[in-house]
Amino acid sequence: MQKNISRKICLGITAILMTGALLSGCGGASKAPEKKQAAAPSVKKIVATYVQAPLNVPSIVEKQKGSFENAFKAKNIPFEYSTITSGADQTAALASGDIQFLNCVGGSSVLLAASNGADIKILSLYSSAPKAFKLFGKKGINSPQDLKGKTIAGPKGTILHELLAAYLKKGGLTMKDVKFVSMGLPAARSALESGSADAALLAGPLAYTAEKSGLHIITNGEGLVSGLTVTATSNKFYAAHKDLVDIFLNVQQETIKYLAANQKEAIEMTAKATDLKPEAVKEMYPLYNFSMKVTPEAKASLKSTQDFLVSSGMMEKKVDVDKLFF
Repeated sequence: MQKNISRKICLGITAILMTGALLSGCGGASKAPEKKQAAAPSVKKIVATYVQAPLNVPSIVEKQKGSFENAFKAKNIPFEYSTITSGADQTAALASGDIQFLNCVGGSSVLLAASNGADIKILSLYSSAPKAFKLFGKKGINSPQDLKGKTIAGPKGTILHELLAAYLKKGGLTMKDVKFVSMGLPAARSALESGSADAALLAGPLAYTAEKSGLHIITNGEGLVSGLTVTATSNKFYAAHKDLVDIFLNVQQETIKYLAANQKEAIEMTAKATDLKPEAVKEMYPLYNFSMKVTPEAKASLKSTQDFLVSSGMMEKKVDVDKLFF
């Protein structure tokens, strides 16, 4: 009888062990595998715009020092510059993925792109330089009223265009009260000098040399426009590669620190890149504020620019300006 009891105990233990093994096997089979988060698509290269005009000292210094190349090299990612300067072309290249960073684009270009449904977000401010944007004209033109019926040359949909509209508004006039002819800055200056235009909108070195040559200044942008430019990327790129966005912004921050500590060297680099004399760069440099900080004043300025674009018929629907910033 004792043997039977022992035999039953052994059989029971064996059954328990077999059941445990089976349950263990089933548990392993039924357990859902952990879902791995999809890896961000690899980045073969980083491309950022290089816009030298009107006097973009940070970009000039960064290119001379190879700042972005060195920073992204740590991630084994090649860096290239794109020399696209047109705001519309820049935002189109960003939307297509051909460019990852717009390193200096006009606020108006960002607004227009966003209004048309483009995936674009502002990372930081690039510069503000209202005094660097100027309206030149024939002698005797000294007020908005003096411009009524006159031909004015300059680039459409830009800070300069906004300056003209704001100046006319001071005198109770609108763009309909003048003949505005859209053209680039060199052509606008030539038109004024040849007499085919009564006034011309100029900025940066062209405005500086025009002033030095004795051309009559009607007004600059102080109190009329902010002269605001920004840096931008896409929501899609930011979400997938925030680490690379941080590298871009860190380079910017280090450049601003460098400018503060090495202004003489920065001026010399800029003079060499622009074929200007160091004295000319030194004189123009204080007109530009290269602070990256996004302020309430900057947002208010963009909202004013949006009002101008809508009222002038260049922008059909408004966007939420506050949501354009990260």
